[in-house]
Amino acid sequence: MLKAENYCNLELPPYIAFQALLNGVDQVLTDKKLSSMAKMKEVRDHDDVNHTILHNKDGRYAWRPFQLIHPALYVSLVHVITDEAQWAFIRDRFQSFAKNPNIRCLSLPVASTTEQTDRAEQVSQWWQQVEQRAIALSLDYDHVLETDITDCYGAIYTHSIAWVLHTKPVAKAKRTDATLIGNVIDNHIQDMRHGQTNGIPQGSVLMDFIAEMVLGFTDLELSKILTQEDISDFHILRYRDDYRVFVNNPQDGDAIIKAITEITASLGLKLNPSKTRASADVVRSSIKNDKMAWMSRKQRERDLQKHLLLIHDHANSYPNSGSLARALGDYQKRLMKATLQQDSLMPMIAITVDIAWRNPRTYAVSAAILSLLLEKMEDDAEKVATVQRIQKKFSKLPNTGHMQLWLQRVTLPISKYIDYDEALCKLVVEESTRLWNTDWISSGGLKSAVDARKAIDKTARDQLAPTIQRDEFELFLSNLDGYDG
Repeated sequence: MLKAENYCNLELPPYIAFQALLNGVDQVLTDKKLSSMAKMKEVRDHDDVNHTILHNKDGRYAWRPFQLIHPALYVSLVHVITDEAQWAFIRDRFQSFAKNPNIRCLSLPVASTTEQTDRAEQVSQWWQQVEQRAIALSLDYDHVLETDITDCYGAIYTHSIAWVLHTKPVAKAKRTDATLIGNVIDNHIQDMRHGQTNGIPQGSVLMDFIAEMVLGFTDLELSKILTQEDISDFHILRYRDDYRVFVNNPQDGDAIIKAITEITASLGLKLNPSKTRASADVVRSSIKNDKMAWMSRKQRERDLQKHLLLIHDHANSYPNSGSLARALGDYQKRLMKATLQQDSLMPMIAITVDIAWRNPRTYAVSAAILSLLLEKMEDDAEKVATVQRIQKKFSKLPNTGHMQLWLQRVTLPISKYIDYDEALCKLVVEESTRLWNTDWISSGGLKSAVDARKAIDKTARDQLAPTIQRDEFELFLSNLDGYDG
């Protein structure tokens, strides 16, 4: 949990690196309580304790706030959760959540045992354990129902964390008991969120794990209800808040969805009716529509611009999809070896920008393509002018902090004097700014440890290649189709 890639699981340029900062905070807080170094009664007075990176979800008006949790609060929470006794209690609780072999949670955070990153391992887990297992279940079941929870992280009631870990009667009777790990987690999250009790921060494996506490409890309660109703011919795959329910009797499927609805409602959560559907074609339903469509269509043209237009057409039909990200990754690989005419560059840049503008999931790979196209321009002045046009285009969209980070990665080798609003962008070029509020911290040593300037690897920044390399953005594009993490 103290790995930088797990502190922030949003794709970021490689010179934004939190490991040294986390290590420093970890060292300062080891064997010490945060309360001995900070005015904890004041932390909730500030609404800027965390730093929020705004990520546009649909290229229009929907957006998602990814939060860089204040490192002091983050490390403190990791320390208390991984205390030997508390960790043993949490593990035992998760074992009770997983007692029913017919209800499988496939989204617990995983640690890589190979050279690939933990996040790449998680994507591989999704591919192998969700899609592949769902297809295999067609041998045993004739119907599948799918549903998910609306705005799950934003709707989690922080007090419910103590309920699911200790039971509601115990948690309510001991709501001020600082020895209950559920209360400790609840208090830390409220400290991160201006005292709010609705919602948990998005963007870290730590919060994914805490969400699994609540969702794991729904698995346990669901098992109890289905046992009482004598429903046994079913299998459920859950990946975070996404459910796939396999049955032979459609009425059993309806009863299971009803039970999930009631359990989640008791925790302040609700299912998304627009994403609840049933099918008698288990194999076809196990594969995302966008992936099936991309496999069944012409994927490539000899002409590079026509190839890009094919991808653009797929983007219009299946916006923000995993198959779109993969298609762009394959295109970027092809473009690296290509020779292009100067008069073809601007139209291809315009097509790529339009794809990224409408499909925020593709920001990193689209930026990689743009860096290649800009690098092939012979006139440096034209490069700068084109970058300014791209920046102006994106300035029309709200909440594009994430895109600004990748656009800055494209433009840094061209010019360091292009301004971006995102605070992390300002840190990259050593402008004075603040990521998270530290007014409530009284310890000089801790204040120094959480200095946001330590999040920028200046050596990596100064040694940037002129174009974005695949290892900067490529995770597992070959297996990314349909992955919703």
